[in-house]
Amino acid sequence: MKRIALVLMLLVLVCSFTVSAQQKKYALYSIAFYNQENLFDTIHDEGKRDFEYLPDGQMKWGTMKYMAKLKNMSEVLADISTDKLPMGPAAIGVSEIENLRVLNDLVKQPALAKRGYKIVFHEGPDRRGVDCALLYNPKLFKLMNSRLVECTYPNNDTTHLTRGFLIARGELAGESMSIIVNHWPSRFASSPARENTGRQVRAIKDSLLRIDPAMKIVIMGDMNDDPFDKSMAKALGAKREAKDCDAHDLYNPWWNLLVKKGIGTLCYHGKWNLFDQIVFTGNMLGKDYSTLKFYKNLVFMPEYLFQTSGKYKGYPKRTHAGGVWLNGYSDHLPTYIYLVKEVK
Repeated sequence: MKRIALVLMLLVLVCSFTVSAQQKKYALYSIAFYNQENLFDTIHDEGKRDFEYLPDGQMKWGTMKYMAKLKNMSEVLADISTDKLPMGPAAIGVSEIENLRVLNDLVKQPALAKRGYKIVFHEGPDRRGVDCALLYNPKLFKLMNSRLVECTYPNNDTTHLTRGFLIARGELAGESMSIIVNHWPSRFASSPARENTGRQVRAIKDSLLRIDPAMKIVIMGDMNDDPFDKSMAKALGAKREAKDCDAHDLYNPWWNLLVKKGIGTLCYHGKWNLFDQIVFTGNMLGKDYSTLKFYKNLVFMPEYLFQTSGKYKGYPKRTHAGGVWLNGYSDHLPTYIYLVKEVK
C-alpha cells in the first residue's frame, strides 16, 4: 500500500509540473539587418561622391526610380519576421543609406507607416555618402541614447575609409541592450582593413560591458567577410559554437548556417557568402527564459527577392545589373534573429 501511495503521489507531482509548464507564457521579439544597396535620393549632397545617383548621372536616378526603390525596400522590411510577429522586428539595422531625408521617406512608405518606426542616424565620413542607421519600434525598443564612433586607422591611412560604428543604447523587454550597426570596408580593401574594424568593435563591446556587465549586446552589419574570416573570428572574436561562449563572449550563429547548409546572403561568381551577420553576447544564450534569450537565426529569402531568369537566375534581384534597371531590391538578402522571454 505504501508503494502504491508513493507512486500516486509522484504522478500527482509530475502532472502538476506539466500543467504549470503549459501555463507559462512567452514573448517573442525579432531584430533584423538589411543592406539597402545604394538607397540614394535624387539630390546632390555637398562634399559627397553621389554623382552616379543623380538624374543626369550614370544610373539616370530620377524620381520614378527613387520612388520605386523606396516602395520595394519598405515592403521587404515590412515582411521580415511577420510569419510569427505581425508587428515585425523591434529593430532593423540598415546600411547604404544616403542621409536622414532618405530614411524619413522610407519609414513613411505605406508598407511601414503604421509601424511607427523611429530613426537613429548620425552622418558618417563615407566618401560616397552612404551610412548605417537603425529603425526601431518605440513600443518595443526603448532608446536611451545613441552615438557614432568613427573608425581609426593605422598611420592615419584613410585609403579605405569606412562608415563608423553606430551605437544605440536602450532597453528591449525591460532589459539593457546596445545595438551596434556596421558596414565594414569592402573587398576592394585587404583583410587587415576589416580586421582593424573588428578589433575596434570588440573594444566598444568590452567598454559597454564595463559600464553595465548585465547589458546584452547585438552587433550587426554588412561585414564584407564571412563568419570564419579573420576579421570576424579572430579580431571581433565571434565564436562558432554556443558551448564555447561565456556571458561576455560573442556568439556567431551564422557560421554553421553557411558552412553546414550553404546558406548565404549574397552570391558572387556562383558562390554564396554570408556577409550580413547579427552576432551577440553569450548572456543571451541558454534555456533560462526568465531573461531575454536567443531562439533562432534566419536569412529572409522569399521568392520575390531572387532573379528568376537569365545569367543571374537564383541570385538576389538587385536594383541595377550591368547598368540596366531591374526594379529590384538589393544584392544582399536580409538576416534576422528571434529572441524569447518568459512573461511573468
